[in-house]
Amino acid sequence: MPDPVDTLKVSDLSLDDLVACHECDLLMRKPELARGEKALCPRCGYELYAHRHNVVERSLALVIAALLLYIPANFLPIMQLNLLGQSSQDTVWSGVVALFNTGMQGVAVVVFLCSMGIPLLKLICQLAVLLSIRWNVGRSYGLLFYRIYHHLRDWGMLEVYLMGVLVAIVKLADMASITVGLGLACFVGLLMVQVLLEVVMSPHQIWQALSGEDAHAGD
Repeated sequence: MPDPVDTLKVSDLSLDDLVACHECDLLMRKPELARGEKALCPRCGYELYAHRHNVVERSLALVIAALLLYIPANFLPIMQLNLLGQSSQDTVWSGVVALFNTGMQGVAVVVFLCSMGIPLLKLICQLAVLLSIRWNVGRSYGLLFYRIYHHLRDWGMLEVYLMGVLVAIVKLADMASITVGLGLACFVGLLMVQVLLEVVMSPHQIWQALSGEDAHAGD
């Protein structure tokens, strides 16, 4: 764990030697990490940053997997509803269109942005960042895309949409015959890949690689 900094000795250290906990604001000396190690706050246990193996290649594989899952997750049927002889197949996109056509345009826009638009934009930003590091081109644009990604990361709410789908299935189970579609499996897969990507794509290493401080982020 990093050592807390004595306030009387802060002036003897440069800003590059210090790190502050995002949770409790404890100021610490920044430790040098070996591969596979991570730095934890000694006060609250929050993970400050980690030095993970082969970050760029692993993250690229996950981003590509997420992009491949994006279209089936949003346009294949999530569930098929059979009620009184009538059948309907529901997808994420058809839900947005139905909200728009019933006069709830504002809600439709919010649902579209949080479940489709922003998650796709996040993936595109992550892909651009990783490719700029992997090919060593346009790193200034990579920095811009990574800042955009950090502003968007809390607005992609796939887990909230999934909870809504599960609640709808439970509520409708007694009223109609419901068949779970392939789209739901793809949607869950997309959510899991994005969660794993958040873990693998170490922000500390990505920032260092974009600024040229870590030439071995892909190792």
